[in-house]
Amino acid sequence: MPIPFATDSRIVMTLDAGGTGLKFSAVRGNRPLIDSLTLPTEAGDLERCLGNIVRGFEQVQRALPEAPVAVSFAFPGPADYPNGIIGDLGNLPAFRGGVALGPMLEEKFGIPVFINNDGDLFVYGEAIAGFLPYVNGLLEQAGSPKRYRNLFGITLGTGFGGGIARDGELFVGDNSISGEAWLLRNKLTPGLNAEEGACIRAVRGAYAQCAGIPVDHAPESKAIFDIGMGQAAGDRAAAIEAFRRLGEVAGDAMAQALTLVDGLGVVGGGISGAHPLFLPALVDAVNGVYDSGQRRLCARAYNIEDASQREQFVKGETRQVRVPGSSRTIAYDPLARTAIGISRLGTSEAVAIGAYAFALRNL
Repeated sequence: MPIPFATDSRIVMTLDAGGTGLKFSAVRGNRPLIDSLTLPTEAGDLERCLGNIVRGFEQVQRALPEAPVAVSFAFPGPADYPNGIIGDLGNLPAFRGGVALGPMLEEKFGIPVFINNDGDLFVYGEAIAGFLPYVNGLLEQAGSPKRYRNLFGITLGTGFGGGIARDGELFVGDNSISGEAWLLRNKLTPGLNAEEGACIRAVRGAYAQCAGIPVDHAPESKAIFDIGMGQAAGDRAAAIEAFRRLGEVAGDAMAQALTLVDGLGVVGGGISGAHPLFLPALVDAVNGVYDSGQRRLCARAYNIEDASQREQFVKGETRQVRVPGSSRTIAYDPLARTAIGISRLGTSEAVAIGAYAFALRNL
């Protein structure tokens, strides 16, 4: 029986852990209960990193109106999440060799502790209270009988993350490494993985190449977006092309995933705010064709942020067909389709809600 997360009164302390910052919160009823707290990660010093994690949760706990029932949080990259052991992560070198972080926190706070990949929890949060219910709400308002239950998502930022939610459950995988979108093939440079074409450094590198400048002279991704939107001085054509390439690589990776998942697609992460420059290319890549003329995906993808595409997606192609040998007709919509759009919660809130829902699901 589904858990009514939105009305559940239990409190879960959450954390979105990154290579530079630890963002703490607490969630009840699918909503953040307190203002978030951020502490430095101290990624190269295990003692200081663990100290900040404990200190952050202690501060959150003191701000709560009642005792939390669990700690649930996100870490970047593969780990032994069911056992709460963080292993060798590229952006957190202090955890080399394996650190039993979950058991340590269980002993410290006396409550269950759950850890998952940040991309997974982002997608789970969007499936519980963000993009997936948003799209189903559009369909309901339009009187369409179609509903979606599956969601694949990506996060675009320092790296390229991903996750899968299936029929109300987070799909974790047998080794806790499902949805590792960063390791899909890079469409533009097939000898590399997709992350090398779909992250902040990829945008800066593409801008530098197109503008004819050294990479270390390239602006930060936010500045490149401003240039591309005509809001700052710089090489506008290079900025537009840099984000178009990101969209093409990310879209091809999403097409690979949606071929297997058959659901909606959501985009989050630190540079998702630049979607006016990359989302059209991303959706075009999902709708691409092979050299043979075969469509890249069985379903047609629609950019839900575009008003006309949103209208087409919601409308579908519903018509009545006659039941053979009978005067009865039945509704039939032959248009297999998916919607792709931007996080409705914001990445950090989606991670927190995903962590909250995962904890309640497992208690």
